[in-house]
Amino acid sequence: MGWELPTQLHFVPVNFTHESLTKALIRLSYDPQVPSFFSWLGVTYYLTREALFTTLRTITDIVPRGSTVILDYLDNDAFVPGRAAKRAKIAMEHAQNQGEPIITGFDSSTLADALALPLCLCLHENLSPIDIEERYFQGRRDGYHAYEHMRFAWIVVE
Repeated sequence: MGWELPTQLHFVPVNFTHESLTKALIRLSYDPQVPSFFSWLGVTYYLTREALFTTLRTITDIVPRGSTVILDYLDNDAFVPGRAAKRAKIAMEHAQNQGEPIITGFDSSTLADALALPLCLCLHENLSPIDIEERYFQGRRDGYHAYEHMRFAWIVVE
């Protein structure tokens, strides 16, 4: 698109099931003294809980306080046949057929506790699909809408 990327923006390719985030960051001469912003969108639901929490633990171990992680995640209802929206079922079937199964979701009401004690992370904001629709999709005329089971989390390292 011809955009000039800021020098402090880094794209870090990582296979979270085979490589640690620390090793990937070291390849890029990451400075652990500088507060960091991690955009971790489109990833969490493909990882096991273990890989996801290992990565979050890595982040808390290497970044200074105040660093931020933005991630999206699926609520647990996406995995319950009687509760999953049609669009979720289709997306999950498609991902499975592509060899990238969607396997992990969270209970939004317990996510803050899951992040707090073991990881020293503070869930600053936890947007529901309704919140996302109101904030980011209001007035759109292209037919795009927030995904029924998708949530956005703003997490801060304490």
